[in-house]
Amino acid sequence: MASEEQCSVPFRWRSISLTHIEFPAGDLTGQVLAYTSLLPIAILVGFVTLIVFKRELHTISSFGGLVLNEGVNWLLKHILREPRPCEGAHTTLTTEYGMPSSHSQFIWFFVVYFFLFLYLRMHQTNNARCVELLWRHILSITLLGVALSVSYSRVYLLYHTWSQVFYGGVAGSTIGVVWFFFTQEVLTPLFPKIAAWPISEFFLVRDTSLIPNILWFEYTVTRSEARNRQRKLGTKLQ
Repeated sequence: MASEEQCSVPFRWRSISLTHIEFPAGDLTGQVLAYTSLLPIAILVGFVTLIVFKRELHTISSFGGLVLNEGVNWLLKHILREPRPCEGAHTTLTTEYGMPSSHSQFIWFFVVYFFLFLYLRMHQTNNARCVELLWRHILSITLLGVALSVSYSRVYLLYHTWSQVFYGGVAGSTIGVVWFFFTQEVLTPLFPKIAAWPISEFFLVRDTSLIPNILWFEYTVTRSEARNRQRKLGTKLQ
């Protein structure tokens, strides 16, 4: 729990417009951490954007896992009913319960799922280059730092206790592992059939589960098509 000294200090809170995340006025560290705690919203926006423009089944499944994770968090909060630290410190909360932290559970689900995706789904090929392996490690370390920063921000800003953040991380990590292997072992074999549904074809939903490196595949296909069209255009102009 937050110390009595922390709760007794009469903070003058300022909020980030629209989101209502509050931080102590004049506290630069608190302001940076307040913006850091908004990263789950940015991730959600990124997922929706990917689904709209890519329409890939694995991305849709990952988003479904995030939604399930949030549902589990809501259920746990209303079963455990543990109050937040410094009750009444924040006036813009959507729920009075803090166990487990939804921000912590969200970010650790995302990070653990992404770890597994990087190292198992985007599996190493025989000609994997050192640069490719290096950027995976750098990205993993960066994501770990992001998860730790988001978790710490919830304690620093007096939204949660350390235990609420810890158990949120445990819950999110566990659900992330379970959902990843459920997607790989149960859903992925069904993706070709789902992609062949008339409604999937109408909305251009696709399955790329058999392509080990979708970034490289899209790059080479796009470059090849652009060159072919450029040659055809040059032939017409002659």
